[in-house]
This record gives sequence, structure tokens and C-alpha cells, in this order.
Amino acid sequence: MDEGLVRALQQDYKSAPITESERTMLDYVVKLTRDATQVTPEDHDRLRAAGFGDQAILQITLIASWFNYINRVADALGVGRNP
Repeated sequence: MDEGLVRALQQDYKSAPITESERTMLDYVVKLTRDATQVTPEDHDRLRAAGFGDQAILQITLIASWFNYINRVADALGVGRNP
């Protein structure tokens, strides 16, 4: 894995050296993570315009949602916290 890319993504994905398609996907994931009720059909249209088909949009949504869910469960149960 490219350590420089990982650091750039951690600092700010918007300025990281990734494709516009990847940036569009990450914009969607951030919006989904912050407030999924704000996701609109226009967001899906942007993903389609960036080259993602309906199956890919479903997969992106499911994976991001699963990570959001499992992180919240772990946080609520104190997983990883020192006693």
C-alpha cells in the first residue's frame, strides 16, 4: 500500500491524488455518513455520471453503511477503550 496516499487520504481526501470518480464516491460516502436523510437522487446521478452503475452504488452504500453501523456498535460497547 502506498503510505503517502494513505496519509493524503487521512488528511483530506479532496486534495489527495485520486481520480475524480473516486472523489465523487468519497463525497457521497461522507454525505451518507454525516446524514443519510440528505442523500438525494441527484447524488446517485452524480455517481452514475462518474461511471458507477446501480449495482456499484448499492455496494458503496451498503459498505459505507455497514462500517458506520459497526463503528457505532463498537463505540457504544466501549470496544478498544481502556477499562
